[in-house]
Amino acid sequence: MATFASTGDLSEKKVTFEEIGHDLYAFTAEGDPNSGIIVGDDGVMVIDAQATPVMAKDVIARVKKVTDKPITHVLLTHYHAVRVLGASAYNAKAILASDATRDLIVERGKQDMDSEIGRFPRLFRAQESIPGLTWPTVTFPKEMTVWLGKREVKIRHLGRGHTAGDVVAYVPDANVVFSGDLVEYHSACYCGDAHLKDWPNTLNRLAEFGAKALVPGRGAALKSASQVKDGIELTKAFLSDLYGSVAPVAAKGGTLKDAWNAARAAMDTKYATFAIYEHCMPFNVSRAYDEAKGIDHPEIWTAERDREMWKALQG
Repeated sequence: MATFASTGDLSEKKVTFEEIGHDLYAFTAEGDPNSGIIVGDDGVMVIDAQATPVMAKDVIARVKKVTDKPITHVLLTHYHAVRVLGASAYNAKAILASDATRDLIVERGKQDMDSEIGRFPRLFRAQESIPGLTWPTVTFPKEMTVWLGKREVKIRHLGRGHTAGDVVAYVPDANVVFSGDLVEYHSACYCGDAHLKDWPNTLNRLAEFGAKALVPGRGAALKSASQVKDGIELTKAFLSDLYGSVAPVAAKGGTLKDAWNAARAAMDTKYATFAIYEHCMPFNVSRAYDEAKGIDHPEIWTAERDREMWKALQG
């Protein structure tokens, strides 16, 4: 049986820190979780905090190389542990998230933390530095605007997708978007907590920004309008192939294992080279199967459920 999730992935990734618009930066790491940086007149916003405070210090060190302005805001694009548990390192005056993201932290934050650390321990280096769950200090239902001096940052919940609470950050003066895990680039989408029928329409609304650059949740920064379009379309294709292969099996009364076989047959040749593909697929098929069976609210993943599902599909 395959090694559980990514417990066998021990290889460190090369970090790239690059400017993608005026005073806008992408922190990317070859398929590991990305962060974004917005430098304003009087402060800095970091988008997605990394998995532990120790890992967040790498982001902080790179920010200090490009500005001496303080990090005043941390935006959580969604609730997953690998994105949020490093937030305490920034000492920001505000930690921002959607109301729906806070609700998910209340409902499943502790289970998700234990589950994610068990799946992918390399991404939680120095996990002993995590003080506990990250709680937003400012939340909003659908949208809010943050002014970093004269620099406007529009934060929008465009609809359900990767989770029920995803938000994007848009910087109008540069026409740049930070999408969180709504968009992945040559990296598999993690769909274990997704709303697969809603996600493509959310991406359509994201495309309406007409952004000339975009920082995805994983994968390289997209630094032209054509690359942004390609990244959005590639994400939509992945979702379509996943749900499109699993839903007919569920509709016919097939088993989860039947759905797994159908998804692998449809997707392996297209996506097997994508980062974390093997890691994501069991969780993706499980969620797609549940949604096709009419389960709208994703079931909570626990360390125990993870292992049971993995054994059933990999055995």
